[in-house]
Amino acid sequence: MYYTWNELFWIFFSYSFVGWCTGVIANAFRRKKFVNTGFLNLPLCPIYGIIGMAYSIFLPELKNHLFFLFLGGCIIAFIIIFVTGFLFEQIFNRKWLDYSKSRFQFQGYLNQLHLLFFGLIAVVCIRYINPLLLKLSNLIPGAVNFILEIILSILLLTDILCCIAVIFQIQHSIRAARFVEQMQDFTEDIGNVLTKVVSKRIEKAYPNIERNTVFHTPAKTKSNTVFAEGCCTYKLIWLFFLGAFLGDITETIFCRITSDVWMSRSSVVYGPFSIVWGLGCAFLTAILYKYRKRSDRYIFIYGTLLGGAYEYICSIFTELVFGTVFWDYSKIPFNLGGRINLLYCFFWGIAAVVWLKILYPILSGWIEKIPKKIGYLLTPIAVVLMIGNILISGMALARYSARTIHPKPQNQVEEFLDTHFDDARIERIYPNATIVE
Repeated sequence: MYYTWNELFWIFFSYSFVGWCTGVIANAFRRKKFVNTGFLNLPLCPIYGIIGMAYSIFLPELKNHLFFLFLGGCIIAFIIIFVTGFLFEQIFNRKWLDYSKSRFQFQGYLNQLHLLFFGLIAVVCIRYINPLLLKLSNLIPGAVNFILEIILSILLLTDILCCIAVIFQIQHSIRAARFVEQMQDFTEDIGNVLTKVVSKRIEKAYPNIERNTVFHTPAKTKSNTVFAEGCCTYKLIWLFFLGAFLGDITETIFCRITSDVWMSRSSVVYGPFSIVWGLGCAFLTAILYKYRKRSDRYIFIYGTLLGGAYEYICSIFTELVFGTVFWDYSKIPFNLGGRINLLYCFFWGIAAVVWLKILYPILSGWIEKIPKKIGYLLTPIAVVLMIGNILISGMALARYSARTIHPKPQNQVEEFLDTHFDDARIERIYPNATIVE
């Protein structure tokens, strides 16, 4: 079952509101008082809405497989919470919520109880809550539905921009004293009522910030001449490129050995780059960087679970966006919907160990040897070129699917795609691509 954009819209807002209510009630019991624990002023917690949307997009096929539905809910929530926490820490240089003192926690972003909770929620949402939400949303008249969507979208966007602006004001204006004292001085000097209200609410909602010193930039441990030190954004970008190239070469050689045929495994129309492998390498490094010195067994288990979930998500994403299936494991034992199988999940686990224990130290050293000025210059150029490559590839694939219905081009763009990316070329680049409805 696939949801429409209108249905996903109401799923997002419904789960955002319910998640906010849950957080407020839980904190009221813990702190013995009412606290708006959300990042926004509105009674919404968008991360719960995003998780609800992700469940609705990626998990409906698992509705009748309770174990995998539960496991998928755990993994999707883990990914979204980790990415959100990681981005907030990188942007604001501070953990907004810190569970590092809890047992079975992961980098302070979440703990085992959170995952079990989200796994159970995934089962309840997909099997019971989503059907009810769809029935309720379908009762709203079309004109009223459209107006409500516009109003709610504007309110949400305005609130997000307001809160982000306040946080950046605080971050760049406060440098010396404690967070609360400086924030009060700041709001009194500026005289901005909105800033004062939002900053006080954030202080109450996220006491972890109050307990620590003001926002700061982490101290550097190496010389300023080193490019892409540690697990920074520049390092992850170049690991993406290297992982995409090495992944494509590895799969090509694997197909040659197993099938005795040279087969393109590229994800894009220009160059030998496998986007799935590139994103996987960057994502795996970001998650397990702090644990790269742990045992091989530890990394293998994480690699197996995350790699399998990642490949499953990529399979659904490409089918929804491009109308094309790029791989089908339905003939391999222990597969799940033909999207993943147990053997290849183990391969992801092995690849995770090889990547973090062997390849990453070597590639990281190479990247850090790039002259700093050259690295800062080449990185944005490479990113822009790859984005263009991905966009053209996506358009070519979309046109490849559309040609089965409308063979004749309807405009100059389609004419260009038909000329430069005809069926023969697309099938040569993507030999395993299968068009689906």
